Amino acid sequence: MELSTVLLLSFAILALVWRKFSRPKGFPPGPPAMPILGNILQMDFANPLQDLKRFSKQYGQVYSIYLGFTPAVVIQGFKDLKEVLVNKGVDFADRPQNRLIETISGTRGLVAAHYGRAWKEHRRFTLSTLRNFGLGKKSMEERIHEESVYLIKELRKNQDTLVDPHFVLDNAVSNIICSIVFGRRYDYDDTTFRDILNVVHENMKMATGFWAQLYNAFGFVKHLPLPHQKIFKNVKTVFGFLGKVLEEHKRTRVPGEPRDYIDCYLDELDTEQEDGRKSTFDPENLFTCVGDLFIAGTETTSASLEWSLLYMMTYPDFQEKCRAEIDNIRGDRDHLDYEDRVRMPYTQAVLQEIQRFASVVSLGVAHAPIKDVQLNGFTIPKGTLIITDLSSVHYDEKYWKYPNEFNPENFLNKDGELIKVEAFLPFSAGPRVCLGENLARMEIFLFFTTMMTHFEFHWPDPKSSPDITPVFGLSQAPKRFKMRLVPRI
Repeated sequence: MELSTVLLLSFAILALVWRKFSRPKGFPPGPPAMPILGNILQMDFANPLQDLKRFSKQYGQVYSIYLGFTPAVVIQGFKDLKEVLVNKGVDFADRPQNRLIETISGTRGLVAAHYGRAWKEHRRFTLSTLRNFGLGKKSMEERIHEESVYLIKELRKNQDTLVDPHFVLDNAVSNIICSIVFGRRYDYDDTTFRDILNVVHENMKMATGFWAQLYNAFGFVKHLPLPHQKIFKNVKTVFGFLGKVLEEHKRTRVPGEPRDYIDCYLDELDTEQEDGRKSTFDPENLFTCVGDLFIAGTETTSASLEWSLLYMMTYPDFQEKCRAEIDNIRGDRDHLDYEDRVRMPYTQAVLQEIQRFASVVSLGVAHAPIKDVQLNGFTIPKGTLIITDLSSVHYDEKYWKYPNEFNPENFLNKDGELIKVEAFLPFSAGPRVCLGENLARMEIFLFFTTMMTHFEFHWPDPKSSPDITPVFGLSQAPKRFKMRLVPRI
């Protein structure tokens, strides 16, 4: 091959790469991207929040980055997040292409499904079914109270030693969604179930890590023996567990007499087949919906409760003020009711401050426009990956009295009354808002107040303070810790 031909081909390849990583006209600005890798090496995926904040200082609160070949638009600040999630919520209600998610579950279910008929029907069906099984009703509250008895009993077993609350809280929270979806709960000493929860948490962390991003950018990585293979191994374990649950339901169900969500879905499949209609309900969607509910109904709520204990030990004065209000409203009753919260502004402020300061789901779930959309004068093409940085509003000095410190007064006025802060977005907002928001709020309030009724929580070493540095993932959890329990009479 002549030298001139080689040079011509080299120039053509370089031009193609340059064009691939040059932002199209009207696209949000952002940091220069490297060929092939984009901005991946400019970010610390152990916790990218600081890098995203650093970019925004230079390029504004709507800017773009490249994750390999994939352009992504980052949205920060309440005004622009509200525009994307609420004002233009439907326009941005789709999900972007994601190799990792599509390899695991396709685009089915409740979380990863594209915006359209199938997603709408499944979300509507799921909300209706959850309400039928007690969501927002007294029966759900009673279910949480029943699990609280098991939780306190389990904590009392270990009150004479230092306690790691992770497994106990994990199991308690998961049992609530399992009782609705599977029709059963799991004992705290069930090692098989504990292993399942462990791999779920491991995947929630790995899914946002460097190797997962590399796999999303370059599909051929799937076949290489790299750390991302652990994700697929874990998925196989969880899918095996869910598969056994579904098979058991198919063997033991009585059509028309549903025990739980799975039975309701199977009844829906029977109805659709009898009517002969073209349906979006099918066994694959059932499997994915069950997995979505199981994982989402466990991960973020249990992390929030772990944060609640860690912050109460970090700030013992806040713990005592909470407990005084709890005791005052509870009186001589065994436990508080969910409706009691309206008379408990301080405790509510503490719980909301936990969610704000921990910012458990800091980047939400990725969105994508269903069509070309204008935002702040920029043109964002259909299908573009949209990263909603919810944490950016949780530390914004425009909306908080104490943006960078843990302080319940962020949610209280001068008279000690609870105030609503519009920039508080722990469950996101708009059409894709977390469908388990009401259940999560109820669980957090009832589990927290029950634990505070029965125990004082102390950091083991009075000479040191708890480490409140988060472990980043799809949800931010605290580092594992041990605590000292002091039973209350």
